[in-house]
Amino acid sequence: MIARLQLLVLATILVVGAFSTGADFLFYLLYLLLIVVGGAYVLTRLGLSDLEAGYALSQLHGSVGEHLRVTYTLRNSSRIAKPWLEVVHPSNLPVALPGRALLLAGRSERTWLTRVPLTRRGHFRIDPLQVRTGDPFGLFEASAAVGSGATLVVYPRVEPIPFWRLPATALEGTHASRERTLQTTPLVTSVRPYVPGDGYNRIHWRTTARHQELYVREFDLEQAADIWIFLDLERGVHRGRGDESTIEAAVRVAAAVGARALTEHRAVGLTGSGHHLALLPADRGARQHQKLMQQLAAAQPDGIAPLVEVLSHGVGWLRRGMTALVISPSTDPAWVRPLASLRGRGVGTVVCHLDGPAYDALARETDGRGPAGPAEAAEQARAVRALRHTLAEYDLPVHAIVPRVRLAELLVTPGAVTPRAIAR
Repeated sequence: MIARLQLLVLATILVVGAFSTGADFLFYLLYLLLIVVGGAYVLTRLGLSDLEAGYALSQLHGSVGEHLRVTYTLRNSSRIAKPWLEVVHPSNLPVALPGRALLLAGRSERTWLTRVPLTRRGHFRIDPLQVRTGDPFGLFEASAAVGSGATLVVYPRVEPIPFWRLPATALEGTHASRERTLQTTPLVTSVRPYVPGDGYNRIHWRTTARHQELYVREFDLEQAADIWIFLDLERGVHRGRGDESTIEAAVRVAAAVGARALTEHRAVGLTGSGHHLALLPADRGARQHQKLMQQLAAAQPDGIAPLVEVLSHGVGWLRRGMTALVISPSTDPAWVRPLASLRGRGVGTVVCHLDGPAYDALARETDGRGPAGPAEAAEQARAVRALRHTLAEYDLPVHAIVPRVRLAELLVTPGAVTPRAIAR
């Protein structure tokens, strides 16, 4: 804008000076200015003509730690070269999509691939592609939007927890581990060749037609207790910053336990006490896994309801034989009482308590701030000990979640044999 204003002032001075004095030199400068400005304008107008552009995303869903691959294509169908092209792809991804400046010869095509790491969970917007051009003097510019926007959902990272076990249900007809059965159940695990004595209703006809011999299905018994996850998203209880925060740790725990339970053919439900109460009814299968990850990708600590209220309203959804998993950094012992009443109803309970003071101390260290004062640190430690003592009084199993330790080491069921125990 400033360059155009200066150019306008210069052109006005030249016009006035040339016609008032009649000097040939001023007319020469005026004609030169008109040629330069006209050429710049024509170059800019032709910069986007006969130009085709597009992009393709490798996926619309991903997990933290994966890479988004974006393929760009620019094609010039005219004989005139495009010397001043800039490709920009706006988005709100944590790692921006890189732009590129290039020269495109006549009747040529350029294709390139960009890899962007997915470093944070959430729902992100990718705007239409922007192709810009201009002139060497910066007098004019033109741009065009290509394609439509897209929404990329980044799921939280699912960490393996090989030594995690949920308590077995007391319901009849269920089992705590996989076991082959002669009964027909909804859990089909494999097929095998037919042997005399197998029922004809167990024959898998598609495999039989493919192999030209009889194959029958094998079944597993129904798995043990289903699980309902209560994720505390109250605004005032979470601590830490970035990946090393209680909210991110809580989401990782919920993702790991939920994915593990779904692979064991359990039904998984979720309640998140955020700004809007997120309620995912218990179900199983790959579709439930996608729904669970979508809910966790959008989870934010923006709730106002304390955990005790969420549990008081949510225990009604639990039926006999289920397990309630509570994930929270809250040190308020009031939320323990609703859990204590579940045992009499045949509902198991597991608590994953996030060590808020530890995450807060790590954030202070990362930011260069000093540690909390002795009185504040002592009060925080006392509140954590008091909550753990209350949980122990009601004999509720609890897993302490601390920063910079893998979940595989933190979520270990008592009695499980870990590699560290074997080494001893």
